[in-house]
Amino acid sequence: MEPGMLENIWEHVAGPMQAKRRYLILVLLSSCACFVLLLCFGGDAPARGRANRRTVRSPRGRPRVQRWQHFSEPLQYFAHRDAPESGEGSRRSHAHTGSSAGPRCSMDSCFDPSPCAKNGFKVYVYPRYMGEKISESYQNILSTIEGSRFYTTDPREACLFVLSLDTLDRDQLSPQYVSNLQTKVQSEPLWNNGRNHLIFNLYSGSWPDYTEDLGFDTGQAIVAKASISTENYRPNFDVSIPLFSREHPRTGGERGYLRYNIVSPFRKYLLVFKGKRYLTGIGSDTRNALYHIHNAEDTVLLTTCKHGKEWQKHKDARCDWDNAEYERQVNLHLLCSWLM
Repeated sequence: MEPGMLENIWEHVAGPMQAKRRYLILVLLSSCACFVLLLCFGGDAPARGRANRRTVRSPRGRPRVQRWQHFSEPLQYFAHRDAPESGEGSRRSHAHTGSSAGPRCSMDSCFDPSPCAKNGFKVYVYPRYMGEKISESYQNILSTIEGSRFYTTDPREACLFVLSLDTLDRDQLSPQYVSNLQTKVQSEPLWNNGRNHLIFNLYSGSWPDYTEDLGFDTGQAIVAKASISTENYRPNFDVSIPLFSREHPRTGGERGYLRYNIVSPFRKYLLVFKGKRYLTGIGSDTRNALYHIHNAEDTVLLTTCKHGKEWQKHKDARCDWDNAEYERQVNLHLLCSWLM
């Protein structure tokens, strides 16, 4: 075979191979360029999609895609504690304040624990206002605090502050209602938008709606309130307290002893409630939900519809029975008390 013929055969075979090799190299370079462009301009969404899921093995060995836990507000935990209160993100409207209140508070965001760590749990009560009316119930609360070992007369070492202004009854129709409370509270130099303050409240709003409007901005204060709604209650921050009457004693009686390991061994009644059932507005959700547990024996829930001057216009199908049972039980109790 002639040498020139071998060269011709090699060119015939190697030529297409080199062309294919150049074509493959070109395809690889194009693919790399497209991948780089995809990462630069369009790769964010796929990356996020992959970041939100993880692959785990099923019992049969097949891969199963499982999404990571979703957080609706992932940056809320990292919010600055000292963020300016005038910012829209740090304010939230609460129905129980009647104005724009502080943020959706927690003990981390609206309470400063440093005085507590330095001086212990000390409570400071504001000095009384000259000529300012104060109810007997609120006076008992303040006196109890002042008589405790936690009380301090020095606001510089206080961990918690309590207003001397009576905030228990915020019904504008009540004789115990304190007017201009917003101005009086804001004028206090120690108020600091309610930070490390505790507000007590039993009644709010007026008939027939009985909204949770306290008539002043509680800011970052802890609210200890009776009948607080789930919409306004801030978990692990606010305090839900029972509604107690003005006749409730300031301190308990003599120390008691449980004689048997059962509940209320010498009591006839396990549960007793007597009150009004509001036919309009709010305030009777619990009473309407629990009326069926009344058995007139050891569980007695008595409600009457006779509330207000126009209650008959709003009476429902249960009112006649409720009113009759209410009067029967009350008269029976009075008769038993007279016979004893």
